[in-house]
Amino acid sequence: MRSTLLFIVLIKLNICYGQEQKPYNQKLTSTVNFKMLPIPGGKFQIGSKSMIADSDETPTTEVELSSFWMAEHEVTFEEWDLYFNDTSLPQSKIIDGVTRATPQYIDLTWGMGRDATHPVNSMSHQATMMYCKWLYSKTGFFYRLPTEAEWEYACKANVITATLTPDELKAYGYFKDNSENKFHHVKEKKPNAWGLYDMLGNLSEWTIDQYDPVYYARIKNQDPISTPGPKYPRTTRGGSFQDNATQLRCSNRFPSDPKWNQRDPQIPKSRWWLTDGMFMGFRVIRPTKQPSKEEIDKFYDLYLK
Repeated sequence: MRSTLLFIVLIKLNICYGQEQKPYNQKLTSTVNFKMLPIPGGKFQIGSKSMIADSDETPTTEVELSSFWMAEHEVTFEEWDLYFNDTSLPQSKIIDGVTRATPQYIDLTWGMGRDATHPVNSMSHQATMMYCKWLYSKTGFFYRLPTEAEWEYACKANVITATLTPDELKAYGYFKDNSENKFHHVKEKKPNAWGLYDMLGNLSEWTIDQYDPVYYARIKNQDPISTPGPKYPRTTRGGSFQDNATQLRCSNRFPSDPKWNQRDPQIPKSRWWLTDGMFMGFRVIRPTKQPSKEEIDKFYDLYLK
């Protein structure tokens, strides 16, 4: 089951052709900020006709998207830790409004690093959405995860090319052949045509959508946000430092799996962290046209219930 009326309204409110967009730095503190890049609205073909495309990447379908801003790189530990250490938020294992993430029970970076330019990893889908809500509370701007279509559109960046060879891909992302089995600092590789770093490789990225293997046969021109359903599966994109080069494709879709939290020793298992999901990260988007406060509150309430 895809969109509800609320999400159709949210998407339609974001159509802003002809409105000037500029890059901006979102300030969080006097020393911490992140760059948001403008992604122009337009039409594109979602999916792939490649011989190596999986069945869930077909049929290719034309989708029209409204404009938005997307974070230049994946959310880093420096940015996340401002939320994590925000003492104005209550400590809780239950997500009820804006709450603080529980401490990691082990080092879920697995020794790969936790500093200003390392992307935050081992994130659950709910943790990323809570961070987005915290950003809204701090900045007044509506931040969320991208839809699958928004993510793929931003990844392709209006450039139609064949699948990159492993040697070509090394210039743009970290994957099995060049990662040394660890994630790396953001912005070490080349950006894509729209200036976005690490869209392929390094860490896989959450989208907001439930995973639907036949979604492309159902999508009709516009890009609705899926109604949240079961905890699994949600769709991730981009591939990670653990994946083969052939898996790092803009159109490739990865459904989340309960096995990503299989070794979590807590009962019940954590809502925040993925013990076996060290390859998961995220980046945020902001629609050009901001919905009303009522619509935003309903949106977060639906995803964080």
